[in-house]
Amino acid sequence: MKTSNISRKDFLKNSALAMAGLTLIPNMIMANSIFDTATVSAKGKLSLKNVRLETGFEYEEGEVISTKTDLFYIEIENGKISKITPNQPNAKAVDAKGFLMLPAFKDMHIHLDKTFYGDKWQAVRKRTGGVKGMIALEQKILPEMLKNSTFKAEKMIELLQSKGTSFARSHVNIEPTSKLDSLKNLQKALDHKKKTFGAELVAFPQHGVFYTDSVPYLKEAAKMDIDFIGGVDPFTIDGAIEKTIDFTVQLALDNKKGIDIHLHESGESGLKTVEYLIDKVNENPSLKGKTYLSHCFVLGKLEKPKQEEIAEKLANAKIGIVSTIPFGSLIMPIPTLYKYNVEVLTGNDSIVDHWNTFGTGSVLQKANLMAQLYGQSTEFLLSRSLKLATGNVLPLDNKGVQQWPKVGDNADLSFLNASCSAEAVSRISNVESLIHQGNVVF
Repeated sequence: MKTSNISRKDFLKNSALAMAGLTLIPNMIMANSIFDTATVSAKGKLSLKNVRLETGFEYEEGEVISTKTDLFYIEIENGKISKITPNQPNAKAVDAKGFLMLPAFKDMHIHLDKTFYGDKWQAVRKRTGGVKGMIALEQKILPEMLKNSTFKAEKMIELLQSKGTSFARSHVNIEPTSKLDSLKNLQKALDHKKKTFGAELVAFPQHGVFYTDSVPYLKEAAKMDIDFIGGVDPFTIDGAIEKTIDFTVQLALDNKKGIDIHLHESGESGLKTVEYLIDKVNENPSLKGKTYLSHCFVLGKLEKPKQEEIAEKLANAKIGIVSTIPFGSLIMPIPTLYKYNVEVLTGNDSIVDHWNTFGTGSVLQKANLMAQLYGQSTEFLLSRSLKLATGNVLPLDNKGVQQWPKVGDNADLSFLNASCSAEAVSRISNVESLIHQGNVVF
């Protein structure tokens, strides 16, 4: 069905509106009922009324005790916010029904290329032989998994969208078993979803750079449409920290890519890898702000003074940490990283695959878990916790001054049935499963 001379495809193409998450109370409204086709004009223009935005903090004796909000009228055109004015409740526009508008969520560490999700149920098999044992398992099962990996990646993307996520950083296997097939299959899935979902890709040598000869495939992948050169436990897998890091750094420099390395090693080799990577990035300043360590569990094992020292060095080298928010005996020092202004991101990592039977697809749940682990239960700290889900974009700065949205911002949005971001983070147990993908249907 078409109306106002615009099809659903044209609207999505022209407006690039990723209304990735509509958190809904059951029986209150359906995802597509928020869109009245008569209000959407041609050329990808969308008008919204009764949009709730955060406007500032309310203080009592110097403490933030609540977050102020108000209703606004917003226009979006060609994928950008073009107008923000006081609410016009009688305007001919999409009625956001007082839902809170937030930046769309971002999953910054996930493996979209290898999953059982969307296919026949399989639980994790008993592990033997550590990571190298898992490499042997992958060499056995990947050929079969690749046969429908495009379909399963699309289903995974739909899961993420249903949880409010419109962007992901996905690691994709590059090794002698998959060669470039895993990458090509995932690129097909992303192309199918490109109108509502964005991604950046990490060429990931899951089976080691040298442990299996992944070098020629990594070199070929680096010339393709990927964004980062990856890695995994250079000492444990390849047996050589310097050799593996040197190769990774040079490949990134030669192809103008970033770096994102899995580091699970929590002992001396883990610390040496972190320190060596810091040195290499300082030697090559073009990599600053483009280099990340995923997991980096060794940070959770360091004594407090050493944590502080490494956090400061990471900040100076502009190396970010992408944590999956582990819990139990190993708790990552995220507050310390924040103290030194280290960029911290999160993601779901594995979802229903041979590494992990679990996974919800919700980064809002990760923000909630972080807030619980670190006692961030005050209004102010809860509101700051939201940045873990949004890729460090917050509606209010630390002084309560509105910094998002602004005219000219990309229209990547989520709508939550909560009065402010702090409430959204704290009520994850109630709302996490209720988020619904907000595709516009004409």
